[in-house]
Amino acid sequence: MDLRTHAQEVFAILATVYPNAHCELKFETPFQLLVATILSAQSTDEQVNKLTKELFAKYPTVEAMAELTIEELEEHIKGVGLFHNKAKHIAATCQVLLQEYGGQVPPSREALMQLPGVGRKTANVVLANAFNIPAFAVDTHVLRVSRRLGLAQGRTPDQVEAELTALLPEEQWVHAHHWLIWHGRRQCHARRPNCAICPLARLCPEFQKTGGKSDEQRNHSSLH
Repeated sequence: MDLRTHAQEVFAILATVYPNAHCELKFETPFQLLVATILSAQSTDEQVNKLTKELFAKYPTVEAMAELTIEELEEHIKGVGLFHNKAKHIAATCQVLLQEYGGQVPPSREALMQLPGVGRKTANVVLANAFNIPAFAVDTHVLRVSRRLGLAQGRTPDQVEAELTALLPEEQWVHAHHWLIWHGRRQCHARRPNCAICPLARLCPEFQKTGGKSDEQRNHSSLH
């Protein structure tokens, strides 16, 4: 089976298993998604949503959040990792948005990546979910799952993004991104993937090679 046919089979199954897959960060505006995505680095969407529920209720706009000092912002976001740096980045981003973009989030990857604390993955998340512009954000789940399924060989997010976007038509990028994330969060876990009930097992090179055991489990077995 060639790679494109393999990918079509994989994503057809994922589409059936996760028909309602979507961005799990809670937001109402592009600005709120931008802030939530910055906060989500090395944290969970669930934890971010707990913080932003109160944060966005009090400071829903660029103008409102820009009024906060870095120390005040830190108090609101200290439940996530790296909150000191994230507070500085969000505060600086608010100022850039006000001074250069009239308080609006620019719908451009190049412009987004010029904002403090915004890398390619964050920019792609905002483009795809706030503006419905085809983009393929590669996080740890997408990287892990796509490599296990033989959809990509790259070892960096940029390499995997290039491979996945070459495999799929643009109109599938956003959906495929969510399908891979949901599968990674719900079944294809990093340490103990739930291969026994995985609908993709027969298509998964990693499963064929390991029988569904993680490296940790295989190493443990080899010691006994």
